[in-house]
Amino acid sequence: MSRSPHRLSAEPAAAGAPAPRPVPGLPLVVLATLAVLVTAADTYVVVLALPDILTGVGVGIDELQRATPIIGGFLLGYTATLPLLGRLADLRGRVPVLAGCLLLFAVGSLLTATSTDLGLAVAGRGLQGVGAGGLVPATLALVADRWPPERRSVPLGVVGAVQEAGAVLGPLAGAAVLAVADWRAVFWLNLLLGLGLAAGVVLTGRDRRPDLLGLVLLLATGAAAGLQLAEPAALAEDVTLGLAWVPLADGVPATTPLVLVAVAAGIALVVRSLVVPAGAVLPLRGLPRLAREVDVLGSLLAVVALGALVWAFAAADPATEVVAHGPVLLPVAALAAVGFWLHEGRAPDPVLPLRALRPAGAWGALLVNLLVGAALVAALVDVPLFARATTTPGDQLGAALVLLRLLVAVPVGAVAGGWLCRVVPPRWVAAGGMALAALALWAMTGWGERSLDGAWSTVVLLAAGLGFGLAIAPVNAVLLGVTSPAVHGSAGALAVVARTVGMLVGLSLLTAVALRRFTAEVAAIGSPLTVCPASPADCPAHSAALDQALLTQLHTVFAGAAVAAGSAAVAAVLLLRDGRGRATAGPRRPADG
Repeated sequence: MSRSPHRLSAEPAAAGAPAPRPVPGLPLVVLATLAVLVTAADTYVVVLALPDILTGVGVGIDELQRATPIIGGFLLGYTATLPLLGRLADLRGRVPVLAGCLLLFAVGSLLTATSTDLGLAVAGRGLQGVGAGGLVPATLALVADRWPPERRSVPLGVVGAVQEAGAVLGPLAGAAVLAVADWRAVFWLNLLLGLGLAAGVVLTGRDRRPDLLGLVLLLATGAAAGLQLAEPAALAEDVTLGLAWVPLADGVPATTPLVLVAVAAGIALVVRSLVVPAGAVLPLRGLPRLAREVDVLGSLLAVVALGALVWAFAAADPATEVVAHGPVLLPVAALAAVGFWLHEGRAPDPVLPLRALRPAGAWGALLVNLLVGAALVAALVDVPLFARATTTPGDQLGAALVLLRLLVAVPVGAVAGGWLCRVVPPRWVAAGGMALAALALWAMTGWGERSLDGAWSTVVLLAAGLGFGLAIAPVNAVLLGVTSPAVHGSAGALAVVARTVGMLVGLSLLTAVALRRFTAEVAAIGSPLTVCPASPADCPAHSAALDQALLTQLHTVFAGAAVAAGSAAVAAVLLLRDGRGRATAGPRRPADG
């Protein structure tokens, strides 16, 4: 009698075979999905609070160009460590990676909330990026652990919908917090959510009794350290409670009661983790063995290659360059990538198991994700720019509401795409979605100054969002369907890397091409003295020509995005071969630690 794949893990393993993968409980999957939502929303909250953050860390409002490290630091942490985190999720299980990433996100939130200079804020954002990035592949792997290939498309669609919903909820949540508090409250809230979700993951994700004392010690360490760094006036200035911030030894700031409590609780947590390894909150006793299993050189090469590539595009000024520090960063990225490829082919335990990712469907899914990222970022950036240049000049909120018409359809499309994959081959669902997005983006190339006032623009924006959403679940379903369960963490990490790199490269290339066309249009117009020699100071013809040149620039970006989306549709048809109904065999490792 045949058995459903997700039931196999409940049966005893054969003699000498690896232990079967425990099936994660639904509460754990829900918590992991909520964690993805929180971190995705945080990505968009920062854009709203950026001017206040810069002012709070001593950067003038007239130096907004110095905001690049805050945004780039998050992207760098988010992308560069993904291969390592994905591999750790395969080697040591989903739960330790989820909990560890949430703790890193919490620590990064703490550093950012208490930062008084730009360097500390950048470091905090970098740690937040590392934590946020590692959650996605671990959550995708959790879904693949729990549901068999023929049933996992809908939950994968839900995870994708939640991730995209962060773009909608993030600005709204940020606006709500900033309406009643300053920008630091955003990161204090992230700290609480990160710690709470980490505790929930530990409690629900263990197949043995959780280490409750270790969890209490961890929370005590974080609470004491957070209070020491935050030093809230209502407490620190109190006659009695304020003693917690007074050093016990004169001239030694590190001897406050709060610091001593944090140190003592931290030491106790480390000792307990070493003495009671089974179910320990910090799996320290297994670190030496893990260090031997992890491909350290491969991990470093991946970090250097991805880090150099991400920074080259993230730090670029589109008005003057496609990449920043190109003569240095691009060769470094290329050399590290070549070294990584050569090393991984010979490493006994590679950080990125390339052999397991050889099926055409796997590389096809990554290529489609790359193209989807390139098309999506153009819509996310240039739709609000178009709105601000036409119907809502200078109105940031109005432009955001225009973009919201596209964003609300993405989660709907993600869930619908997952459901459709149960009755239609995934490649056709993905291809149909990206074809719809391509048509919508091409329709945007014909928009004029008053186009956003009509109902047709709403239809176009909703169609674009729905199309992008439809592609999410099929791509992930194919990628996880053609790869072994032993490398699902790595496969999920690569999916995130491909989309992020596609967004960065697509934004830089499309913007550079569009700006070049804009410059050519402006040069052809000439100066007001030429167009209106009688009244150059007030020349409606010259202003109208400049407005048209700006529209041409935006239309160029939309056209390039339509080409990228159309290419994604073609690639989906040709390459997304999912081997429907077959789960790839392979060694299984424990799903939690």
